[in-house]
Amino acid sequence: MRKASSVDKAARADRTVGSRHQRVSLLHGLPPSPAVWDDTPDSTFSPATMLLSHSRPGAMSQVTRFAWAALYWNVAVVLWGAYVRATGSGAGCGNRWPLCDGDVVGASANGQTIVEFTHRITSAISLLMVTGLVVWCWRVTQKGDWARYSTVLAAALLANEALLGAALVLLKHVGNDQSVGRLFFLCLHFGNTLLLLATLSLTATWLSNGSRSFTLISKWREVGSIGLGLLATMVTGITGAVAALVDTLYPATSLPSSLAQDFSSGTPALLRVRLLHPAVATVAACYVLWVIWRSSTGRNRFSQSAIALIVVLFVQVGVGMTNVLFLVPVWLQIAHLFLADVLWVLLVLASADLVLERPIIYPVCGLAGVINEGRKR
Repeated sequence: MRKASSVDKAARADRTVGSRHQRVSLLHGLPPSPAVWDDTPDSTFSPATMLLSHSRPGAMSQVTRFAWAALYWNVAVVLWGAYVRATGSGAGCGNRWPLCDGDVVGASANGQTIVEFTHRITSAISLLMVTGLVVWCWRVTQKGDWARYSTVLAAALLANEALLGAALVLLKHVGNDQSVGRLFFLCLHFGNTLLLLATLSLTATWLSNGSRSFTLISKWREVGSIGLGLLATMVTGITGAVAALVDTLYPATSLPSSLAQDFSSGTPALLRVRLLHPAVATVAACYVLWVIWRSSTGRNRFSQSAIALIVVLFVQVGVGMTNVLFLVPVWLQIAHLFLADVLWVLLVLASADLVLERPIIYPVCGLAGVINEGRKR
């Protein structure tokens, strides 16, 4: 028993010396000995861990969770904004912004006023969250980290989102307004929303996997195809927002009457715009399927992201058809928009994975060998 105990102590001492040698070698920029490296678990000095070694891991995990929380919160704000539009509560605060022209508390408070003012409060919280994310991200990351710049872009897009919302209110493009100006600002507003969700999702993902910077692939034809596909998806979302507005302004009493309105010769021009949404959605669906196929090329199975895209795409198509059949009830409109946001975020992340390449990071123990081999060549 004493001999076994002494052997265990010697083994623990060797491991301790090895770990100390490894830490000292890393601190001085020297590769540890191969024997020490072989005994080290892969997760200890994996590329992701080494990539974050210059930052504070605890702070990185916290800011990552906060980045995902900011994304979820902004999706909730978008859904509440759709509820404001669907219930006709956009004029609940009059033409005043950011204050509200009416009571928001008490027995005399109007329901539409409460809905609109709540949307403004949640939007203000969103602005504070993204601003805090910018400051926090710049504190825990280093120069050259793409997450820094994506957070700044997200803050700029969110500020623009607030200005576009203010323009809709101050120019009285709310309620039953059917002007061209309302359509113009609505398209800008929803397009800006999609870009905001894209930047927030990329920020959260880059902080999660520890990636610092990327390079664009040299296949320009593929990059152009992906860019056009994302643009088509954005147009699909914008036409969907217009179609939802038309359904609010011209509520249908039955499905046959709704179809008759779309194809009647005396139909207002605004109603005809509604027909663009299913046409553009077909093109966007083809692009989503292409991205799924492209991301799965060279693999014997579909990745988890590809499976998620397939599921969300088909569920979204089914909910869209059900939305039309049931004459666009508010709750189904919200569900349709939520799935559209999820599909957009997944598509942005999958597209970024196709066009951006991560830099190759060699393990510390093999860095000297790579340099020496390069010199020989």
